[in-house]
Amino acid sequence: MERLTEILKTINEYVWGAPLIIALIGVGIFLSFRVKFIQIFQLPKAIYFMFKNEKGGSGGEISSFASLCTSLSATIGTGNIVGVATAVGVLAGGPGALFWMWVAAFFGMATKYAECFLAVKYRKIDADGHVLGGPFYYIEYGMGKRWKWLAKAFAFFGACVGLFGIGTFAQINGITSAVQDFFDPEKQSVVSIFGKQYSLAVVISGALVTIFAALVIIGGIKRISNVSQVVVPFMAGTYVLAVVSLLVLNADRLPGAVSAIFKGAFTMRSALGGTIPMMFVAMQRGIARGIFSNEAGLGSAPMIAAAARTNEPARQGLVSMMATFIDTIVICTMTGLAIMMMGSYEAINPVTNTYYEGVEVTLHAFKNGFSFMPSSIPGFVLMMCLVFFAFTSILGWNYYGECCMQYLSNGRKWIVKLYRYLYILALAVGPYLTVTAVWTVADIFNALMALPNLISLISLNGVIARDTETYVSKLKRSRRIKMISRRNNS
Repeated sequence: MERLTEILKTINEYVWGAPLIIALIGVGIFLSFRVKFIQIFQLPKAIYFMFKNEKGGSGGEISSFASLCTSLSATIGTGNIVGVATAVGVLAGGPGALFWMWVAAFFGMATKYAECFLAVKYRKIDADGHVLGGPFYYIEYGMGKRWKWLAKAFAFFGACVGLFGIGTFAQINGITSAVQDFFDPEKQSVVSIFGKQYSLAVVISGALVTIFAALVIIGGIKRISNVSQVVVPFMAGTYVLAVVSLLVLNADRLPGAVSAIFKGAFTMRSALGGTIPMMFVAMQRGIARGIFSNEAGLGSAPMIAAAARTNEPARQGLVSMMATFIDTIVICTMTGLAIMMMGSYEAINPVTNTYYEGVEVTLHAFKNGFSFMPSSIPGFVLMMCLVFFAFTSILGWNYYGECCMQYLSNGRKWIVKLYRYLYILALAVGPYLTVTAVWTVADIFNALMALPNLISLISLNGVIARDTETYVSKLKRSRRIKMISRRNNS
């Protein structure tokens, strides 16, 4: 296993090297200029559209709000709690990684807008009336049939991301780790599986999550979206309330944490044995974890955006880009600040005499941030938030993976069903994989999935820019007409 972990690390360092980081940020910057920084100037409108479904919207299966919630269900996951912790750890990117997560998110909003715009513009409806959309369709129909091989490549990597990366292993591993840390941190109740000792809490929680996920997944997109509309607002609100309370109670530490973020983002001291400047490590970890969390540029969100009932691709693009804002600018920032304010990113576990890892980092922050409470209370809140976050990500990524398999198999239902059951099987074995290997595999498939999508966004930037300008002009005319009407009525 150690040999496999080392091989995965080597592959990850290669695919997540400077070229891909430059490509992800570069495409986001390029698209920001092409759509005239729509993530700034149309942000109020995007917020309004979040809560106001389009009148007369058609062509989809679910509302725009349901589409956003389902997209958030896939993005708001372990990346917001565990991913941030692994990015800002003292042996990873340090506090400066959070700054680069912000950079990735800001330009990622333009990327998310563009890919979701294209998904609605080029979506298709199958013989059963189901809406089909995503990068594979805007590659094939936007770029042309000769690029179908690129669409197939995206679909293959997308299916692998769901099955081996974001959708299964990383999420259920985060859930079971959190449950174990709360109910059985000393591993007093263990069972032997695959020749290793595992806490009974891991075994039971892993089985329950797998069963509940299977019950929802088998119901398809409508059941997934119905669950997401209820769970996502509740879980996000609960977590935000908890973290805001922690920040307020420890507000005197906030300036130091903010200072550490900006200093760490541009520190040039050596890291990793003196071979790599710390600034590059912070940039690499921050962008990698930011993309893992908000998925801008991966091409995942367009698959659910295409299912929205809307007549305006640009409108749905605005709604969809808010997922990146909420996920990273709001939730990841709160997690990162809590970790740094409490010094958890460099805290040492007194039992193992090593740095805390994964969810343990965030748990340390919660326990110390609410030190006046019994440690079981903040621990329970964090555990439940993580469980709900990860559970909804499991549901969302199953839908993405099935969309990819549907395209790869030319709509063969038995292949899609086989993928569904393999997905459930992956959830069943996920708790027994090591944390390092899980996150490394997820990062690798993220990178491979992003490449075809980024190529298509650059290729179709003219379509994006032209139609966006037309839509923004229409919004401006509508505002002027309303202002004139109000003046005349007064």
